[in-house]
Amino acid sequence: MNENTIISTIIYTFLAFTLLAVTLVIFYYFSNKKITKNLLQKKELEIRYEKDLTHAIISSQEKERLRIAQDLHDDISSKLSVVSLNIHLLDTENLTQEEYIELKNKIINLVNTTAESARQISHDLLPPVLEKFGLHAAIDALCSEINMSKTVQVSYSNSLYFAKAEDEKNLHIFRILQELINNSVKHGESTRIQIEFKGKEGKNTCIYKDNGKGFDPEKNTLKEGLGLRNIRSRVELINGTLRIESENGKGITVEFTF
Repeated sequence: MNENTIISTIIYTFLAFTLLAVTLVIFYYFSNKKITKNLLQKKELEIRYEKDLTHAIISSQEKERLRIAQDLHDDISSKLSVVSLNIHLLDTENLTQEEYIELKNKIINLVNTTAESARQISHDLLPPVLEKFGLHAAIDALCSEINMSKTVQVSYSNSLYFAKAEDEKNLHIFRILQELINNSVKHGESTRIQIEFKGKEGKNTCIYKDNGKGFDPEKNTLKEGLGLRNIRSRVELINGTLRIESENGKGITVEFTF
């Protein structure tokens, strides 16, 4: 092999390595650029999801405040106005004893029904059973109330311990079940609901099932309705995970951890 051949071989080898190096640099640059772009898109989606979640929570809170305000105005305020009117009627001249007793009894009945309305609104805000006796008793009472209707039967079993001190977490779990039951009855037209709390794969888990109409998770708008967003938000707040399975005509299965 002469000197020129050796030099040519060295040059071609150098050029080949240079070309390979440039190719690797370009590949790395565009790969890194693509990865960065994907990460940015993922971050943007996460930020958008968090914003949507926040908006859903705020919207839900405002709707709840509006509902409470309407209840206070339409129910309690109107009853108190009638009570006030009847009290003034007690000062009417020439009022017979029978009329006086009738007015007094009417006032007492109105006060009692107003107190009951106030109790119900208070119950909706924070169930007394939950506050006094804990989550297990509150869920049991909720299921008993539903079962009294005779149209929907709820079975409930629990092998977990709910710490009474964890008030905020317990309230979120209770509200999740309320929302699920409301969806089963209102949208799913269910007649049977099953609620089970147990340990699964090292996590506290709730498994909720109904025999309602179900829905197609890929098509049905119920999947991302406000009720489900509220459930997702509450599951996020208790650092849990949420899984939903459903088919048309085959009910729904919801599993969440906490």
